[in-house]
Amino acid sequence: MKYRKAEASYHVSLPESAEATHDSPVDGFTAIPATSRMIELMELAAARLMKSHLGARETSVAVAMNVTYVAHSLLRPHPGSTMRAVASCAGISGRLHRFKINAFDETGLIGTAEHSRAIVIERRLMGIARQRAGEPGMLLMV
Repeated sequence: MKYRKAEASYHVSLPESAEATHDSPVDGFTAIPATSRMIELMELAAARLMKSHLGARETSVAVAMNVTYVAHSLLRPHPGSTMRAVASCAGISGRLHRFKINAFDETGLIGTAEHSRAIVIERRLMGIARQRAGEPGMLLMV
């Protein structure tokens, strides 16, 4: 099994309201894109890289993510601006896959991460989620 690299990108489009923007004066946030957006892209890039290694009815879930900011992005959200993440395989141990991921904005590298994902059976995962929510498991439903 040989991995290549996978990429995920986020193209900024301005929202119609200012309620959830990164630079909303109500929230006191600066114009730096949210950490959650960068992490979301990192996770998506790794998940895309794993996709070809999944069997029928399997999916992957995040197990761990260790993120480091290299430089905060000063990219002001404007239409057409882009943030992207590139994942590469760092190793496989059974059902656990490890990745090294770099995130970039239009000015260069803004963050790195070490990320682990596990292969799970999708139906089993949904059953566990239903139990945690207090709903009957899928195997009990007729």
